[in-house]
Amino acid sequence: MRWRTRAGVPWRDVPERYGAWQTVYGPFRRWQRDGTWKRILADLQADADAKGLIDWDVSVDSSLARAHQHAAAARKRGGAAEGAPGRRRDRAGPSRARTLARASGRTRILSA
Repeated sequence: MRWRTRAGVPWRDVPERYGAWQTVYGPFRRWQRDGTWKRILADLQADADAKGLIDWDVSVDSSLARAHQHAAAARKRGGAAEGAPGRRRDRAGPSRARTLARASGRTRILSA
């Protein structure tokens, strides 16, 4: 279990020397559900705190928080991000469905 969480790999990639991945995953999940991991963490923190190994002072500086380019609704190279769910279209031109409907000679406008 320790190797898997340290390496950050999927359960199926646990080396064979530890047995089948299901054999390792079963106790891990059971301990997660019954709170064993929380108790282990709390005990380790209590021991380390009693020995003065933990500095509980935390300083949070939120003066700079950068968002990923997609979080800022950045445009793709070709213009508006067409087809992306939940985004508004560029109001400068017609939707792609309307353009396709005109090009095909249809009289009715298809919804995008």
